Amino acid sequence: DGEAGGFPVFPLEWKGADGDTFSGYREEGYLPESVVNMLALLGWNPGTEREIFSLNELIDAFSLDRVHKGGAKFDPEKTKWFQHHYLQQVDTDVLSEEFSEVLKLKGVSTTLNLRKIVSLIKERATFPDDLWEQGGFFFQAPADYDEKASKKAFKEDTPRILQQLIDLLNDTEDFSVEAISSTIKEWITSQEIGFGKVMMPLRLALVGEMTGPDVFEIAAVLGRDETVKRIAAAIQKIA
Repeated sequence: DGEAGGFPVFPLEWKGADGDTFSGYREEGYLPESVVNMLALLGWNPGTEREIFSLNELIDAFSLDRVHKGGAKFDPEKTKWFQHHYLQQVDTDVLSEEFSEVLKLKGVSTTLNLRKIVSLIKERATFPDDLWEQGGFFFQAPADYDEKASKKAFKEDTPRILQQLIDLLNDTEDFSVEAISSTIKEWITSQEIGFGKVMMPLRLALVGEMTGPDVFEIAAVLGRDETVKRIAAAIQKIA
């Protein structure tokens, strides 16, 4: 692209044949450990099935006789696999700080327990930015509900059941995960309602789709007021 001081100058991002741009692994959110691990196994193998190595372990295990003679084949999905593994090793407090910065960029101010939220969603994340994709619903109530799931979960008697659930939660003094879980499960059993007739609509009311962590964990993090508010909103939409 040019020269500077006698050296070739390359752009900070490149564009593939399909038009996609790539600015670099660091810029994309890859951790150094994942890139080093991936690069090492592109042209070398340890002679075993092991794939995860720290830098020091790679140094100790490396030998020239295990270097591939043929060309290395790059696998983008495998690179993401390494990234996911190493992201899970990052301390939850550190990820919480990074997530806090993501929230600031999105203009989100919250008093919710970020460390708890990150601990619930980090398993589903590959990059730090994925934390918003996986946990944005904690900070923004659903504007609508997954259409396919709604048809399966919202029935004629759902508003009545959800209103009973609201009354139950309002009468529940302890709003811990354990208390919410036992209270709702005991109520479902005593009323012979059917687990799916409660839990599916509840998840949709809180999340908007049939994904996310344990629904009792979600409710505990949101707190009683927000949980009840979202259930009431769901009743209004489906009534």
